[in-house]
Amino acid sequence: MEADGLTNEQTEKVLQFQDLTGIEDMNICRDVLIRHQWDLEVAFQEQLNIREGRPTMFAASTEVRAPAVINDRFLQQVFSANMPGGRTVSRVPSGPMPRSFTGLLGYVINFVFQYFYSTLTSIVSAFVNLGGGNEPRLVTDPLGDVMKFIHDYYERYPEHPVFYQGTYAQALNDAKQELRFLIVYLHKDPSKNPDVDSFCRETLSSRSIIDYINTHTLLWGCDVSSPEGYRVMQTITVRNYPLMVMISLRANRMMIVGRFEGDCTPEELLRRLQSVTAANEVWLSQARADRLERNFTQTLRRQQDEAYEQSLLADEEKERIRQRERDVVRQAQEAEERARQNVELRKQEIAKQKIELATLVPAEPPADVAGVIAVVFKMPSGTRLERRFHQTNSLLDVYHFLFCHPESPDEFEITTNFPKRVLYTKADMDGAEGAANETLNKTLQDVGLKNREVLFVNDLEA
Repeated sequence: MEADGLTNEQTEKVLQFQDLTGIEDMNICRDVLIRHQWDLEVAFQEQLNIREGRPTMFAASTEVRAPAVINDRFLQQVFSANMPGGRTVSRVPSGPMPRSFTGLLGYVINFVFQYFYSTLTSIVSAFVNLGGGNEPRLVTDPLGDVMKFIHDYYERYPEHPVFYQGTYAQALNDAKQELRFLIVYLHKDPSKNPDVDSFCRETLSSRSIIDYINTHTLLWGCDVSSPEGYRVMQTITVRNYPLMVMISLRANRMMIVGRFEGDCTPEELLRRLQSVTAANEVWLSQARADRLERNFTQTLRRQQDEAYEQSLLADEEKERIRQRERDVVRQAQEAEERARQNVELRKQEIAKQKIELATLVPAEPPADVAGVIAVVFKMPSGTRLERRFHQTNSLLDVYHFLFCHPESPDEFEITTNFPKRVLYTKADMDGAEGAANETLNKTLQDVGLKNREVLFVNDLEA
């Protein structure tokens, strides 16, 4: 199965399906599973439906449209009751084919006569029908017609193959979808047609016929007295009863490939069925191969599309990751730039404030004036600043002097050495922005500074 392009899992499902259904041909098992997307449970249920004569999910609706069926006698194998193995109304088997030249010539002449006679009667019957010889029948319940036929047939002939429990259109669609032969049996009142009674009682009840039909074909039947049966009879052209036709997919068209007219022995019917099946199996095999190739191509294309989609998703995810990384870098750069700009703006603002506050710095009093205090400021850089203030000057005046000095930090506090006291801190200045702060308005005399003092300037940003 590996040569067919199946995976180990698909091969295992084919073997399981074969064990469950008993279908010997693994190619058929594979095709059925492919049609059902490798769903083993659904495929098995479909096979049960077919064996029990129920429509598959594909043709479950009674509104399904029937595919066109080609009815060309030149493309059909035709069998009649007059051929070897057939039976007449008197139910006396036809004798074997004569071996003498005279007998053979008579047999051929009789066969040709019967063929042209039946063809002529068919043509005449068709013209009569076109001329309105038969009133059209309105088909209102095709499924009901079929189910009534199956019930009546079972009551009269309990032993028979499984009849398809659906309309003619459903049977055609299922046969086409499942790539199986479809046998259409048209029934007529057996009480008035001895050949029909003989065919149903002896031939269709034969175990060999039942097994062959159930295994290799779908069997659909209906009584021609019902609207559904009459409609089908009009489409396939009936000369005499009983009538069975075999329909199969051939060159992508549903076609009547075999016609079985009249009664015959079970052995002869089996031989005829096998003959028609063997002659047309190649078409179904080709259709299965074509379908397998299409399914394989579709599967391959779907896998390629999925791989492509996954590749696109992977590329998109990679691009998203790269974009996130770029966004993180960009945001960091923007934050850094904003911080740099804020620092620059703050420096500019402080420089502006120093220029504005420089006018508020009081003039340095002379050393010999009463009430002068000499203050030595120790800056964070180690620089010593000496400045004289009047004892009536406020701490705010001292702040303005230090803040405007080039050696002063931007944010600072002023403390004494011993005992250590904080004379000024940034919080005092922040409070003064909204309202007058009592601390900043205190004079140097109020805070206890006299004559000569040493004050420490501490950088709050260090």
